Amino acid sequence: MKRALVTGASGILGAAICRQLAADGLHVIAHAHARRDAAASLVAEIVAAGGSAEAVAFDVTDAAACRTVLEPLAAAAPIQVVVNNAGHPADAPMAGMTEAQWRDVIEVNLNGFFNVTQPLLLPMMSTRWGRIVSVSSVAGIIGNRGQANYAAAKAGLHGATKSLALELATRGVTANVVAPGVIASPRTDSAFPAERLKALVPMQRAGTPEDVAALVAFLASERAGYITGQVIAVAGGLA
Repeated sequence: MKRALVTGASGILGAAICRQLAADGLHVIAHAHARRDAAASLVAEIVAAGGSAEAVAFDVTDAAACRTVLEPLAAAAPIQVVVNNAGHPADAPMAGMTEAQWRDVIEVNLNGFFNVTQPLLLPMMSTRWGRIVSVSSVAGIIGNRGQANYAAAKAGLHGATKSLALELATRGVTANVVAPGVIASPRTDSAFPAERLKALVPMQRAGTPEDVAALVAFLASERAGYITGQVIAVAGGLA
């Protein structure tokens, strides 16, 4: 059974990805930091449904903490699927953005990708099979007002992934990015009323977490073995 690590599994999107990967027969390692109870509940739900899962907790911005948790996990058995989903915004117009807001978003969304992925690469490569899927945002493709920090981090994630894909192409390991647009959640539901969605999104609706999870699961599967270095939007035509 292949093992998949999903960071940010305590959120709505991360939970949907974990459920889909577990349904596809992978052992899911559900990561959380602040919301550890939510990850534990998700694991219990997956196991109750007949899947295989466990929870881990660490701060993706702490490189040493990442290694402390991930190196023993990879030594026990290689983690062949990594889904970098942990991330968050701290929105403000750049003219009023604080240095802390800038650095915090870069640390979580971009440096967290390195801290989690890098320790797992050699064990993954030794199996000659692997999938790295990072969850970005259309903000990293087209930009967004008030999100210069978030867009910069996500655009950096795109460049890092394309470079990593080239480095791993002969090792049976792919690296891709999924870039969601407006995805239904309590936060986006309040920020994007129906009329705004109709004006903004060509498909005139928000996507669902399951829409994103379906693409992540495909890119993590055997069927996606010839797809690498790509940034694929799940955005209803927005990008």
